[in-house]
Amino acid sequence: MNRDYNAAPINPLPTVVWVLALPLVAMELVLTLAERGLVGGAQGVGWRLQAVETFGAFPELLRHQWETGGYPLQELHRLVTYPIVHGSFTHALFAFVILLALGKMVGEIFRWWAVLVVFLGSSIVGALAYGFLVPDLRAPLIGAYPPVYGMIGAFTFLLWVNLARTGANKYRAFSLIGFLLFFQLVFGVLFGGTWDWVGDVSGFVAGFLLSFVVSPGGWARVMDKIRQR
Repeated sequence: MNRDYNAAPINPLPTVVWVLALPLVAMELVLTLAERGLVGGAQGVGWRLQAVETFGAFPELLRHQWETGGYPLQELHRLVTYPIVHGSFTHALFAFVILLALGKMVGEIFRWWAVLVVFLGSSIVGALAYGFLVPDLRAPLIGAYPPVYGMIGAFTFLLWVNLARTGANKYRAFSLIGFLLFFQLVFGVLFGGTWDWVGDVSGFVAGFLLSFVVSPGGWARVMDKIRQR
């Protein structure tokens, strides 16, 4: 058996995936160390709550901005910054692992800017859906799951295209999202659920649809479909 002893121990990831993942890691590292009393002293214990208040997507604030035409404008950052704050280390760990796995598969085919569009677009759509589709919701949306689900949507698009090209059943591409939603349903029934799944599903839909435009040859494919009509 031939072995490449110079090969990297970890499969290389597209640079854009690290750009998206490292802020999440940095934030969680600081907050976890603060909760353990290793940084920030006595005040460090409350840093996670302060981070949620600073970066979280609050439905009431989103609805207020809608009514005022986006004002205060400085608060619009929450649409893309809430993914870097999580409720716990475990909450962040799962998001990080899925982001690396899906980001590698999508990033090896999509251009770097397309990965950014999918991630940030899914983040925005997930926050807006969470804020507007559930009446009287007040709990803030935090965590990278809506944009991570957007990456799942992009990966599903790639599977969907490949299955269509080979003449196989295209709907098999949705097996992953179906499993994840079933898992969330079971988890919610057993342990009590939240409305975060609205942002997750919306992020998935956004990622899937955006892929029609930003994937290699995607815009040309869309225009061809329009001309055929």
